[in-house]
Amino acid sequence: MDFFVKMREYFNQTGNIARFAGNFFTVGMKPRYEIKELLAQCYFIGYNSLPLVGLTGFIMGLVLTMQLRPSMVTYGVATELPVMVGIAIVREIGPVITGLIFAGKIGSSIGAELGSMKVTEQIDAMEVAGTNPFKYLVATRVVATTLMLPILTILGDAFSLFGAYIGVNIKSVTSFHLFFNDIFHSLAYSDLMPAVIKTFFFGFAVGIIGCYKGYFSNKGTRGVGSSANSAVVLASVLIFIIDLLAVQITDLFGLN
Repeated sequence: MDFFVKMREYFNQTGNIARFAGNFFTVGMKPRYEIKELLAQCYFIGYNSLPLVGLTGFIMGLVLTMQLRPSMVTYGVATELPVMVGIAIVREIGPVITGLIFAGKIGSSIGAELGSMKVTEQIDAMEVAGTNPFKYLVATRVVATTLMLPILTILGDAFSLFGAYIGVNIKSVTSFHLFFNDIFHSLAYSDLMPAVIKTFFFGFAVGIIGCYKGYFSNKGTRGVGSSANSAVVLASVLIFIIDLLAVQITDLFGLN
């Protein structure tokens, strides 16, 4: 019985999230637009996430290079290390890791913020005051996450490649120009564009899940904590699902 109850709750929540996402397109995208709040959310979501994304990307590139180097030296292909690291970071590792970091920081933040507003009845007060809380709170945050994550991914890739350059020069000496020249000559638009495009969907998923969990948070402080935690978990799972679908689609079109 517990299995069927959990399955019913799962499908019920899936339908509610789909309806919530549909409301974003039918309600949230209609005038009037909250431009000032959108710009503020872009600043808080994008700019404030840059230090964490940059540090994570730098360490990721450094560690990946140091881990791959011994194996590539063993097989006599150490000169291909910049190419392998660059393709791995740009095509897959950079977007996914940045998306997960983004889900952990921003997804939990949005879930906790809207959950607190729900518990303290600020959302109800906005409705009484004549402000559409869905447009002001949800639409602005979802658009901000959708726009900011691709930018953060590109910047995170840049930090990762710089970390990889440092990692290569720990055991050998390679010029900055030669290192990045090897990487950019091996990359194609078919490597970059699918990786960037799927981050728009990553950002949309993080925004929708964070807003949904916070907007329908249970009463009490425990409900706020549960909303933040479940927003991170569900957004992270969705990122992996979207990434799997993206790989299948790009393989179907011969872009892998």
